Amino acid sequence: MIVKSDHTRDFDTIYEIINDASIAYKGIIPKDRWKEPYMPKAELETQIAEGVEFWSYRENNEILGIMGIQFKQDVTLIRHAYVRTTARQKGIGGKLLNHLTEMTQKPVLIGTWVDASWAISFYEKHGFRTLSRKETNQLLKTYWSIPQRQVETSIVLANNTWKSN
Repeated sequence: MIVKSDHTRDFDTIYEIINDASIAYKGIIPKDRWKEPYMPKAELETQIAEGVEFWSYRENNEILGIMGIQFKQDVTLIRHAYVRTTARQKGIGGKLLNHLTEMTQKPVLIGTWVDASWAISFYEKHGFRTLSRKETNQLLKTYWSIPQRQVETSIVLANNTWKSN
């Protein structure tokens, strides 16, 4: 079952899942971008305050996966998509992604690490396409609040409603 998370009640679980699942990035993303915990509680609080709404996939009243959606200007961003390490490869991410993309008529953009090949493949399998480096740089600076180093090491994917420049 997919439900909108109560950020107060579910905060610790969202934090736990992000930091459990993000271990997949360790040794993959540039060393200067890795930190432990991957997303500190203060950063998660900031993301929520900036409008990221988390949705969760639950089975037997346990949250197995989370994914954020953020409505920004003329686009919708998918943010922080994570599934518990013990629950991967069961279609949870796809169910969350489909649910969230159905919530908007605006183009959907997703940013991820350029070296996270499994994430890129996942999004491509679900109908997203990788955008050019030029467009990626422009979009990351327009819709995300991330350091320049993260812009340099990230990529943006878009659904079929995005019209490239």
